[in-house]
Amino acid sequence: MKFSLIICTYKRATPLLTLLESVEKQTVYPNEILVVDGSPDDFTKTALEEKHFKGLSYFKVDSKDRGLTRQRNFGINRVMPEAEIVCFLDDDTVLEPTYFEEILSVYDMHPEALGVGGYITNETAWQPIAENYKEKTNEFVYDGWKRKDGSRFVARKKLGLDSNVSPGFAPEYSHGRSIGFLPPSGKIYEVQQLMGGVSSFRKEVFNQLRFSTYFEGYGLYEDADFTLRLSNLGKLYVNTNAKLAHYHDASGRPNKYAYGKMVVRNGWYVWRSKYPKPSAKAKLKWHSITLLLILIRYGNALTSSQKKQAFTEALGRTVGWWSLFFSKPKPELS
Repeated sequence: MKFSLIICTYKRATPLLTLLESVEKQTVYPNEILVVDGSPDDFTKTALEEKHFKGLSYFKVDSKDRGLTRQRNFGINRVMPEAEIVCFLDDDTVLEPTYFEEILSVYDMHPEALGVGGYITNETAWQPIAENYKEKTNEFVYDGWKRKDGSRFVARKKLGLDSNVSPGFAPEYSHGRSIGFLPPSGKIYEVQQLMGGVSSFRKEVFNQLRFSTYFEGYGLYEDADFTLRLSNLGKLYVNTNAKLAHYHDASGRPNKYAYGKMVVRNGWYVWRSKYPKPSAKAKLKWHSITLLLILIRYGNALTSSQKKQAFTEALGRTVGWWSLFFSKPKPELS
């Protein structure tokens, strides 16, 4: 199965090289690698010129094609005609040697699959549990495994606002649990959404859908938007054996105020793209959860070690929430 790898990058030359070195060690190597660079400087270009990677093509984009969704679409337009699968990786990830082998195996096992995601191993500590284990309030239990739940989910449980669907699925009021809540079970799970930086898709899906250019710049939640729309057309899976690490490099990220606004406005956009006409109860739950998360971030401004960042993000979330009552985004429906 021929496949292409697209890596969109922005001012992360060193993490990008680390990723490419892990690609070199793969049991199955991409037929081509497209690096789409939105950096305003030439550090990434220079770094790649100093080391050869088989099958790599470098593209430097200008302002009209800069930003995660635009760069992804730019790369899709340049994928080789014979490619059957298009893989995407964030530039600050590092792969385990069988990553691509495990991704491609799902397309063989599930010919109906339109997309397959990988599994991040370094973000959450999971523990296996006995069959009769009783879940504690500050825990999340799923498929024979448990992990600690963050304060926001503990609060949501107490208020009856927790997600009522499996991880990777979107409830009618949105605010579901991401695929990060799937355990390291070694299983393949069906989902409705994938994380864009550890994803792959059949090339043919791009004849019908593209990443929305609503998500400018950093593009928060662009992956949820794209894959939720794609889930209306066919099945998506996560293979927990397709392992990689994500190191969340701080360079290239927006400031906390802008991030806070994105969380709310982009979250609303994704929600209403999937559910354009939610029930009154779903609307109430979405706004209740959004307000709860705002209050939690204000609380973090008093209690956390990063008080300024928490307050700035809370302020951005507040402005983003209020702006919805005056200027709502216009979702791209599929």
